[in-house]
Amino acid sequence: MPRAYPAQRPVPQRLRAAHAAIIECDACPRLRTYCRDIATIKRAAFRDDTYWARPVPGFGDANARLLVLGLAPAAHGANRTGRVFTGDGVNASGDFLMRAMMAGGFANRATSQHPDDGLTLIDAYVAAAVRCAPPDNKPTPEEVDTCLAHLEAELAALPRIRLVVVLGRIAYDAFRRLLARRGVRLPAAPFAHGHCVDCTGLGVPSVLQSYHPSRQNTHTGRLTDPMLADVFLDARRRLDAGHT
Repeated sequence: MPRAYPAQRPVPQRLRAAHAAIIECDACPRLRTYCRDIATIKRAAFRDDTYWARPVPGFGDANARLLVLGLAPAAHGANRTGRVFTGDGVNASGDFLMRAMMAGGFANRATSQHPDDGLTLIDAYVAAAVRCAPPDNKPTPEEVDTCLAHLEAELAALPRIRLVVVLGRIAYDAFRRLLARRGVRLPAAPFAHGHCVDCTGLGVPSVLQSYHPSRQNTHTGRLTDPMLADVFLDARRRLDAGHT
């Protein structure tokens, strides 16, 4: 029996059903095989851990107005811990993200290391465009499209979402394709850190763009702590002012 999925409580029934469907999904054989293989091979530092090795549902406040959309679980992060942006290493993407979210008042702590660490998201919900760890962090376009049904189900269970922070171009393109299914077309370009796509009057959330807090971006200085914090401070201002 798989262990119960880690998620912030309470979880309304509709969101719980969306989570259950994500966890049981086996629609992408390449991704499912990779996740199970990683759980068997493991990383030396985690050789005594039992890996989650299943698709990863979103996490956060069921009454959230802010959705944060990343790319996919990390092979030894969320694929191990079962919670998105969790356990990928000290000062890795999870901690980088939580520091910024805490700056905007969306998280109660600045680290995300394991599901029982006391992290609580406030007015925010975090999910990934793809729910299984992909080889080389590169899902195929078909895998991204397949996973959109899960994001659609979570959004349907999160009726107060007014603003989306997309972490990286792939997450932005995935959200654009999801909206296109609803008949709403967002521009393919530009994608620029800090840029806001205003969707006022379209009946869908506005979108704030950010670089993804991957090691490739944070270790090279392309994305810094102040840069990401500014995105979430902007998100807080927009939500508080009702400009979404």
